[in-house]
Amino acid sequence: MKGDREGAVIAAFVSIAEALAEDYDIVDLYTGLTATCVQLLDVDWAGLLLVDSTGVLRVAATSSEHARNLELVQLQCEQGPCVDCFEKGEVVSVPDLGPESGRWPRFAPAAVAAGFASVHAVPMKLHSTVLGALGMFRARTGELAAGDLLLARSLANVACVALVAARAAADGKALNAQLQHALDSRIIVEQAKGFLAQYGGLDVDQSFALLRKYSRDRNLRLTDVALHLLDRQLLADVVLSYVPEKGLGRRSARTQ
Repeated sequence: MKGDREGAVIAAFVSIAEALAEDYDIVDLYTGLTATCVQLLDVDWAGLLLVDSTGVLRVAATSSEHARNLELVQLQCEQGPCVDCFEKGEVVSVPDLGPESGRWPRFAPAAVAAGFASVHAVPMKLHSTVLGALGMFRARTGELAAGDLLLARSLANVACVALVAARAAADGKALNAQLQHALDSRIIVEQAKGFLAQYGGLDVDQSFALLRKYSRDRNLRLTDVALHLLDRQLLADVVLSYVPEKGLGRRSARTQ
């Protein structure tokens, strides 16, 4: 762990608490939470899956496009550690994915081929209800330290609190609405970052980083910025010009 771990943990939870005290954007908060996992834990990537109103798992946030692709592989194969974690409501820790082809015949070989060597998942639980799973991935084999696993569970709990804002715990309809809103918002952001990446000649991670920076620096909700970009209320060139071209590797500026 780099730097002052204790100070970094405190700073991360203070930042999350401040966001929860305001009118936060759930997609932005969840994306920040997966980035926090990578910063604080001995992992290389992280992803968060949520169950939608029909009971189907979907990707809610990831720390990178590489992590998102792996989460999608799990969902498409309908197997993998995060899927098992959600279905059983228990921690799933796999220090070496190599020998797991018998357990997950479609997922494990694909994950190893993509450069993932180990994965650890903790459930997102609200009382007895499992809302999703927080997955943490590494490019090397090995167990996740007990302290890291405990911190990961705390971050998963925070994700639950953020989702329901502590006021829909006993209201199934309200909880389903919150779940669906978070996932619908994610779709809008995914569409916007894909559009911006294609339009500006960026990779998807660069595009998403630019959208987040633009929204945060202007104190705007990430989902609103994404929606305005898609419906042309916000021009792509305005967002693209916000960061120096060399920093994001743009091909060229174009008019919309």
